[in-house]
Amino acid sequence: MKIPILYEDNHLLIVEKPINIPVQADNTRDKDLLTLLKQDIKVRYQKPGNVFLGLVHRLDRPVGGVIVFAKTSKAASRMSDVMRRQAIDRSYLAVVRGGPDREQAKLEHFLSKNQQENKVYAVPSHHKQAKKALLSYKTLAQTKQLSLLSVQLQTGRSHQIRVQLAETGTPIYGDQKYGYHVNQPGQQIALWAHSLSFEHPTKKERITVDSLPPREYPWNLWQDVYPNKNR
Repeated sequence: MKIPILYEDNHLLIVEKPINIPVQADNTRDKDLLTLLKQDIKVRYQKPGNVFLGLVHRLDRPVGGVIVFAKTSKAASRMSDVMRRQAIDRSYLAVVRGGPDREQAKLEHFLSKNQQENKVYAVPSHHKQAKKALLSYKTLAQTKQLSLLSVQLQTGRSHQIRVQLAETGTPIYGDQKYGYHVNQPGQQIALWAHSLSFEHPTKKERITVDSLPPREYPWNLWQDVYPNKNR
């Protein structure tokens, strides 16, 4: 499996995660991104022994796009602090069913995850397991049935974008878990990790890395909105 490398130096590895593979090993025992990248580093740099690669954040299995890993323990520690302080700009593209009530808005929900179901629910703020979830979105383009949104995360809750958009009546195209009533089995979820921007953990300079969704339906409805440069 060829995994596009978007940025790499001695401390960081930023890649374009392929769709439908887990970020780390799970009970399915399918190939996972972390293991594949470690194997790739071992071969490319002819490294003996174990390869260190730290997991900084996650993407849901069906979601593709930009994801960053730490190649050193120092970078891992500092990137963990960046995530804790929410000092990272994370932008996603999402194709949703219908159209939001407002062209752009901030959404706030309280979420609770059912571990047995691996499903997240919106709950009242006083729920004992409630965690605040914040995002903002902007509508980039629309057809009669679909809308293309740019989504910025302020928090990093599990399944957050999928749940919050479904709660507002615009489930993501292809989302089988949170939009099963409007999506067909087999449709690929149209959620893409589009951009990451943060201060480099050692160089102290701003790093911004982008990734574009594939030229497939429904993404190809809006080629002029995000031109597929270098493709």
